[in-house]
Amino acid sequence: MLDRIALVLLIIGGINWGSIGLFRFDIVSWIFGGQTAVASRIIYTIVGLAALWCVSLLFRPSREVIRDAE
Repeated sequence: MLDRIALVLLIIGGINWGSIGLFRFDIVSWIFGGQTAVASRIIYTIVGLAALWCVSLLFRPSREVIRDAE
């Protein structure tokens, strides 16, 4: 569950970085009132922590997901 949350946050961060790179538009700062706003800094920190968590995914053994076809 935590892996999925971290991946979703990483996707959000990637979309924000893509927006900055392509359009020079920071979605997070636009929504929360600037890059130095407390809410923006919290979002940036949470996304950064999610990225650190996802690094651990690289070093975990792969698992096959078996789903029952009922």
